[in-house]
Amino acid sequence: MRQFLLFIVIIVVGLTFVSRLFYLQVYSSPSHDLYEDNAIRKVFDYPKRGFVYDRNGKLLVANQPSYDIMVIPREVKSLDTLEFCSLLKIDKERFKDIYRKAYNYSPRLPSVFVSHLSKEDYAVLQEKMRKFEGFYIQKRSLRDYQTTIGANVLGFIAEASPNQIEQNPYYKMGDLIGKQGVELSYEHELRGVKGIKFIQKDRFNRDIGPYKDGVYDTIPQQGKDITITIDADLQAYGELLMQNKRGGIVAIEPGTGEILTLVSAPTYNPNLLVGRQRSRNYTKLYNDTISRPLIDRGLLRMHEPGSPFKALIALTALQEGAITPETTVTCSGVYRYGRRGTMGCHCGGGRRDLNLGIAKSCNSYFANAFRKTIDLYDDSNHSMDIWSDHIKSFGLGDFLGYDLPIGKKGNIPDGDYYDKWYPDFKWGSTTIISNSIGQGEVLVTPIQLANVTAAIANRGFYYTPHIIKNIEGQTIDEKFTTPKHTTIDKRHFEPVVQGLYDVYNKGTAWFLQVPGIEICGKTGTAENFTKINGVRTQLTDHSIFIAFAPKDDPEIAIAVFVENGYYGARWAGRITSLMIEKYIKGEVTLKQMEKLVLEKSLEEEYLKPYSGKPFSINQ
Repeated sequence: MRQFLLFIVIIVVGLTFVSRLFYLQVYSSPSHDLYEDNAIRKVFDYPKRGFVYDRNGKLLVANQPSYDIMVIPREVKSLDTLEFCSLLKIDKERFKDIYRKAYNYSPRLPSVFVSHLSKEDYAVLQEKMRKFEGFYIQKRSLRDYQTTIGANVLGFIAEASPNQIEQNPYYKMGDLIGKQGVELSYEHELRGVKGIKFIQKDRFNRDIGPYKDGVYDTIPQQGKDITITIDADLQAYGELLMQNKRGGIVAIEPGTGEILTLVSAPTYNPNLLVGRQRSRNYTKLYNDTISRPLIDRGLLRMHEPGSPFKALIALTALQEGAITPETTVTCSGVYRYGRRGTMGCHCGGGRRDLNLGIAKSCNSYFANAFRKTIDLYDDSNHSMDIWSDHIKSFGLGDFLGYDLPIGKKGNIPDGDYYDKWYPDFKWGSTTIISNSIGQGEVLVTPIQLANVTAAIANRGFYYTPHIIKNIEGQTIDEKFTTPKHTTIDKRHFEPVVQGLYDVYNKGTAWFLQVPGIEICGKTGTAENFTKINGVRTQLTDHSIFIAFAPKDDPEIAIAVFVENGYYGARWAGRITSLMIEKYIKGEVTLKQMEKLVLEKSLEEEYLKPYSGKPFSINQ
């Protein structure tokens, strides 16, 4: 047996080597070897991103050719640095800094050296690239905005960060990725799939042609085209009306939850964030700490809702049986509660039922309705939880689940909230009476207010607001087509809707009527405080307005928020009426109102905290 031992060992070792070679050559992935093989250069072929269209088929975002100078650090030979820098329009220090970063990323993998060359620069460089070993030109596409509107909606693309590259192996250094708006939300659909070419090199590191005649090469797959719900004409009109003002406009189609317009003011031209000037322009916009054009005020601006919240106060009180539509309150201009508590009212005074309470925006009526709701049970904590659940069923106090990448949840307090707020005090309805008029601890965003308006227009349900209407070859998420129901019975909405209708007919917005359109709306004014030199100072109030139209077959629900705009009907109300007429009629007949809004600038108001000048609420 011993005489065969050596022979057996040789046979086993031989079979082991043969098996291993067979596995490596037949079963192991050739693509893995290709990516790791230093004798093969990998050249990515970047796909065109999908186009973006508005709801009416208008092209908003396309592509334009762009060229990047790529570098493989370890292949760089001695070169005329001054000539190269001159061609790239950079200085020598910048050259060294970029090269160092590329080398630290990887000496053997390609990375972007200079991005977004123009066609003119590309034409000049193409002739001379052979002189600069280790560098080559890679073609890709940049965004080409066919519009100057909707920067906050469309977003922009920029180089993927190191963290994004680490988290997603699809991206390499220098790759572009969506950073805001739909470019970020639908990055996976828009980006497409990169193609790749494998180039064989000889022992002198020179390209000698496609590896294995290109059998492993792949072609890029263009990104999917998407259609968004925005009406570009309405968006443009909203941005025009908000010139020289700050705030947000959000309009929703109640029957679908589709976002018709999402205006944030001030805004900027999306073309500023394209090409070699993108970084410089972004820095300038980012550092504008007074106007803050990069902040989407329609999604991020949290504020007290003011009087539009009274519609929800009424609905919760009706649902809990605290009031009926016939319940009346006599307003004397001051609502008194507790031992010494008072709340002013500017409704004009008199006997108010639910309809007149809404139409005239009577603080006394809704303070009374709120108190009755919270006082239904001996335990204020329990009553507050019931009230809070009703309010939250309209989508307040939480993220709505829309398909844009940013937002804030706002705040709707419950019993536990006030137990923590008043740990050593037995609080009750009079303690938190400010909630009754949309002040106090209630906070909302404009898109939440627009969604509440859509839910009221629908008499008790809403669809999750969304920006996507169609994705090429796909269906949209079913959560956007599934209705969400509030906790309020449908029968309670009619008297509230009638009250909102009478806001336009005999109430606080009587001068904002649009001929031929039945509009339901609600004015709102929110207090505005800021700190000046460490002192809490009141500035001109914010102007708020919500509305939907037509009354019985709603096509649009809208919320408008104008910072420092004084009372609700003054600027937010006028903008609302103009937007509704523009959308439903396709034209604007209220020319005097339009002229007034277009000519009004509130810039002086916004500068007051920085100028030290006194403010006036009569702007």
